[in-house]
Amino acid sequence: MSDEIIRRDPRAEWIARNRLHPLHDAMQQAGAAETRGPSGLIRRNPHAVGFIGPNGIKRIDRMNGNGPAVGGRRSAGAAKEVELPLHKVENPDYYVVVVPDMVGGRLSGHDRDVIGQAHKLIREGEGAGAVLAVVFGEHREEAFDKAGVDRLLNITGEAYEGYTPELRVAALEQVEKEYAPKYWLLPDSVAAGFEIGCRLAARIGERPATQAWQVSSDEAICRGAGGTTDITRKTPRLMLLAEECAEPIDETRHEVLPLELETSVSVQAVIQDCGQVAVDPNAIPLGEAEFILSAGNGVTDWNQFHQAAEALGATEGASRVAVDDGNMPRFRQVGATGTWVTARVYVAVGISGAVQHLQGIGQCDKVIAINTDVGCDMVKRAALSCIADSGEVMAELIRLANAYRQEVVENAA
Repeated sequence: MSDEIIRRDPRAEWIARNRLHPLHDAMQQAGAAETRGPSGLIRRNPHAVGFIGPNGIKRIDRMNGNGPAVGGRRSAGAAKEVELPLHKVENPDYYVVVVPDMVGGRLSGHDRDVIGQAHKLIREGEGAGAVLAVVFGEHREEAFDKAGVDRLLNITGEAYEGYTPELRVAALEQVEKEYAPKYWLLPDSVAAGFEIGCRLAARIGERPATQAWQVSSDEAICRGAGGTTDITRKTPRLMLLAEECAEPIDETRHEVLPLELETSVSVQAVIQDCGQVAVDPNAIPLGEAEFILSAGNGVTDWNQFHQAAEALGATEGASRVAVDDGNMPRFRQVGATGTWVTARVYVAVGISGAVQHLQGIGQCDKVIAINTDVGCDMVKRAALSCIADSGEVMAELIRLANAYRQEVVENAA
C-alpha cells in the first residue's frame, strides 16, 4: 500500500483537540511549528511560534528565524534556570543618573520603568553610557543587576533615614560635581521623586520636564492639564518620569559596580523628621491606603476579620458581594463599581475575583490571596496565594502580629 495514503487516528485527533486531556501535550508533536491536520493539509501551530528568551518568557519571532529555535512552552522555573547574559560597561563615556524612590527599601515598578528609560536614552545616544543609581539609606533590594543598574552609589548613614530632602539634594549636588551626568531621571511620584527632583532642578539650574511619558534623545512628551493635554519640548537634562514611560529591563544582567563620593556631604537641615504619626488605618481613604485587608463572601467570622485588620494595621476593604450582603459599608467596596485602589499590599480574603474587582486592584503592587479555591481568578492574579480556610489563616496572622509587638516591647525595655 502506498505511503502517501493519509491514515487518520480518531482517538489521537480527539486528544489533540482536548487540551484538558492528560496526553494532550504528548500528542502535539512538541517543538513542531507546522503539523499535518486530519484532512492531510499542513497547518501552522500558532502556539509553537516564537522562542523562549533568556529570562524564560516566550517571545514572538518576528525576524523570520533570526531568533532562537521556535517551539516549546515555558517550563516551570525556567526564569531561575536560565542565566541572563551579562551587560558590561568597562569605561563609561558618560552616566545617566537614576534616583529611585525605593519605597520599602526595594525598587518599585515605577523605579524599574525609569531605569528602562535610562537605557533607552543610552541606546539612542553615542558612546558607551552607564546607568548610575543613587540610593539613600539601608535597602533590601537584591535584584539591582536584573533591573539594569550598571553602577550603584549607596549613600548610607542615620542622617539619611526618614524624611531628609535637604541632605539628599546636597548629596545629589555633589554627584553632579563629581560625575557630571548627561541626564538626571527621577520618578514623578508622591513618594519622594517629585520633591527631590524639583529641589535638585532649582539647585543645579535646570528646567525639569514633569510627567514625561514618552522620551527620546530629541524630545520629551509630557502630560499637562491634569493629563488631558500633551506638551512636547526638547529633552532636558533633568526629567521626572511618569509610570510606564519605558519597558523595564528584563533580558540582561548588569554589573552593579559600587561607587563612592570623594567628598563627604554636610548641610544644616532646617526640616527635622520627628517620625511617623500613628493614625487609624480605617481613617485613611481606600484610594490612598497602602495596605488593605479586603474581605469577600468567603469570610464567615466578621469580628475576626476586624480583629485581623486591627492587628495588622491594615485598612479594611470589601468585595461587592460582602457589601451587598450588608457585612461592610458601601464606601469600603473595592472595584470598578466601587473604589480603584493603588495599595502596595492588597490582601484578598475569601474573594473569588470578579472582573470588576480585578479592575479595581489593577494598580496594586503586591496582591496576596487567601482562598480555598485554587482555580479562582484572584489566585491567578495574586503574587502569593494561601490555599487554606480564611478563618484559620486570620487567626494565625493575629497571633503572629501580637507576638511580634510583644517582642518589640520586650526588646525596647
